Amino acid sequence: MDYGKLYLIPSPLGENDPAEVIPGPTLELLKTIGTYVVENARTVRRYLSRAGLKGHIEELKMVELSEHTTEAEVEEMAALFEGGTNVGLISEAGLPAVADPGAALVALCHRRGIEVVPLVGPSSLMMALMGSGLNGQSFAFRGYLPAKTDERRAAIKDCERLSGALRQTQIFIETPYRNDALLADLLAGLSDTTELCLAADITLPTQTIRTMSVGQWKKQHFTIGKRPCVFLILK
Repeated sequence: MDYGKLYLIPSPLGENDPAEVIPGPTLELLKTIGTYVVENARTVRRYLSRAGLKGHIEELKMVELSEHTTEAEVEEMAALFEGGTNVGLISEAGLPAVADPGAALVALCHRRGIEVVPLVGPSSLMMALMGSGLNGQSFAFRGYLPAKTDERRAAIKDCERLSGALRQTQIFIETPYRNDALLADLLAGLSDTTELCLAADITLPTQTIRTMSVGQWKKQHFTIGKRPCVFLILK
C-alpha cells in the first residue's frame, strides 16, 4: 500500500499571530496539505486562516479525533493516507500527541508503517521547565492529576515523595477552571520548603512564570484564573 506521511503540526498556544511562534517552513507546509486530523475543527480553521490559508479553508478535508473517538474510528483513519496522501495532525495542545488524543493516530501510523514527521513548535511543558529554574536534568510529566479531591491530594503527596527521592521535577497540568482548586490543594498538601512554579499563558502577553517555595506562595494569595497553566514542583 502506498501511504503518505503524517505531519505533526504545532499550533500557537493562544491567539498569537502564527508567524510569531510557528517556523516559516511549517507555515509553508500547511499550504501543501489538504487533509487534516484535528481535535477541534473550528479552532483549526481559525488557525489555518490566520496562517495564510484564508479563502481556502472550505477546500480542506478535516476529520476530528478527540478523547471520545473510538479505537475502531482511529483504525479507519488509515484510509486517509492511501494513494500517497499526506495528512496533518493539529491538536488543542500546541504540540500534537503530548497530553493529547492525537497519540492514537501516531500509534496507528507506526503499526501501518506510515512515516511520522514531528515538526518544531512551542511546547508549554518544556517552556515552563526552561523558565522555572527547577531541575531540568531529571523531570517527569504526570499529565492531569485526578479530579476527585481525595485522589488528587494523594497524587500530590506522591509527586512530592518522588521528587524528593529522585531530586526530580514533577510537571502536571489541569483544566483551567480547576486551576485554583488545584493550587489550594498544593499549598495545603506540600511542604513549605518544596519549590512550586506556576507557568500560565505561556507565549502570551499575559504570561506568568514564577517559582517560589510553598511557604512563600502561601503569603501571596495568588489567583491563576481560567488560564492554561503548567504546574511544576521540586522537593
